[in-house]
Amino acid sequence: MTGGTGLRALIVDDDKAMRASLCELLEAAGWQVEATARAASVAELLPPLAPDVILSDMRMPGMSGMELLASLDRATAPPVVLISAHGDIPMAVEAMQNGAYSFVEKPCDPRRLLSILRNAAERHRMARDRDRLKARLARLSGLDRVLLGQTSDIRTLREDVLALAETDTPVLVTGETGTGKELVARALHDLSPRAGKPFVALNCATLPDTRFEAGMFGVKGETTGTLTASDGGTLFLDEICACPEPAQAKLLRVIETREIWPIGAHAPVKVDFRLVCASNEDPERAVAEGRLRADLLYRLNTMQLALPPLRARREDLALLFRHFLDLHARTHEIAPPDPGPEDIAALMAHNWPGNVRELRHVAERRVLAARRGRGSVLEAIRADTAFSEVPDTLREAVAAFERELIAKAIQAHRGRMDAVAEALGIGRRTLNEKIVKLDLDKDALL
Repeated sequence: MTGGTGLRALIVDDDKAMRASLCELLEAAGWQVEATARAASVAELLPPLAPDVILSDMRMPGMSGMELLASLDRATAPPVVLISAHGDIPMAVEAMQNGAYSFVEKPCDPRRLLSILRNAAERHRMARDRDRLKARLARLSGLDRVLLGQTSDIRTLREDVLALAETDTPVLVTGETGTGKELVARALHDLSPRAGKPFVALNCATLPDTRFEAGMFGVKGETTGTLTASDGGTLFLDEICACPEPAQAKLLRVIETREIWPIGAHAPVKVDFRLVCASNEDPERAVAEGRLRADLLYRLNTMQLALPPLRARREDLALLFRHFLDLHARTHEIAPPDPGPEDIAALMAHNWPGNVRELRHVAERRVLAARRGRGSVLEAIRADTAFSEVPDTLREAVAAFERELIAKAIQAHRGRMDAVAEALGIGRRTLNEKIVKLDLDKDALL
C-alpha cells in the first residue's frame, strides 16, 4: 500500500482476480485500499476502515451490490460506485435512483474509473469536513455560554477546552478557589464523546484512609465504588494535592492498570474513564513539600489548564455581572436591575478574592435588594465580603486561620521571629516552614 493521495477505498467483489486487479490499479495511483469478497462484511469493516468511497460489484452471491447500497445509511456512509459486466441502462438508472454515486460497466477504462472514484472520495471528504466544522462551531457556541468572557486568556481557554475535549488525555486544571475549575472539567466532559456517560466528581480532601477501597472500588455484591460509577465517563478529582498519601499510591495503580479490585472480588474489574484533576495550589510545590507523589503528578498533568483569577480579567466584569443579574432575576421573577456608572466603578474597584463565585453571590444580593426596591452594587459587595472569604474546605479554613494568626504575631512582635515562634508555641524552624507554605510576605506585614 502507498499513501500518495491519502484517499481510502473499500473494494467489494467476489471475483478474486478482479479484486486483485482493482487493488493493483488503485494502489498504483496512490490509494489506500482494502478488499473483501462479501458485501455482508461491509457493515463490520466500515467503522475501522473509514473509507472515502466503496467500489462494489453488482452481482455477487449472498448480498448483491444493489442490496449493499440499500443497507447503507445515506447520511453517514461513503459514496458507492457500482461496477458490473451485466449492466444495462435500466439497471444503471435504478442504481443511481437508489443512491449510487455512479455506475460503471466492465470492462472499464482505468483512467475513467480512477477519475470517478477520486471525485466521489473528494466530495465525501468535503461533506464530512463541512459537517465536522458545523458541529465544532455549534459546540464552540455552547462553550461560549459556559466560559463567558472576551479577554485573551478566556478565549484561549475556550479553544484549549474544545481541542482537549475530543481526546482522552488527562488534564490538570489549576486556579484559585472560585475561578470555575469544576465548570471547566464539566465542559471537557460535556463536549467529549463521553458526554452520554457519567461525570463523577470527588473531593480528594474528603477521602478517608481507612475506607478508601470500599468507597473507590466498591464491595462485591453490596456497593458500587466511585471508580466503577465513572466507567465510560469522566472522573473529576478535585483538590488533588490534598489526597491522603496512602490513597495516592492506590490511585496511581488504578490509573496505570485501569483495573480495580472490589472488596471480596476474586478477579480485577476493568474500568475505562477519562481523568480530569483540579488544584487550587501549585502542585509542584506540593511535590516539593512531600504532600503529592511526583509519579502521580506525572500521570495527571499531561495537559494543564491554568484559570486566571477574576482580578486579571477586569474587562469581563461587566459582562459576567450582567449575565449573573439576568440569571438570578429570572429565578426571582423580576426585571434585572440595570447597573449604572457607580455600580460599574464599584465592580472595577473591588479585588474579588472569591473570584467568579463571589461575583455571582454579589449579583444575587443585588437582585434580592432590587426586589425590595433598593440597593447598589457597592452595598452588595460589602454585604458579601464576610462570606466571600469563607474557605470551601476544612483544610483551607485551617490554612486561612494559621495565615491570619501568624501574620498578627509577626506584626505584634515587629518581625522578631524568635519572639513570634515563642508566642505561637512552635519552633523557629516550624514557623519558617509555615511562612513559606502559607506564602506569607513578612516584609509586607511590617
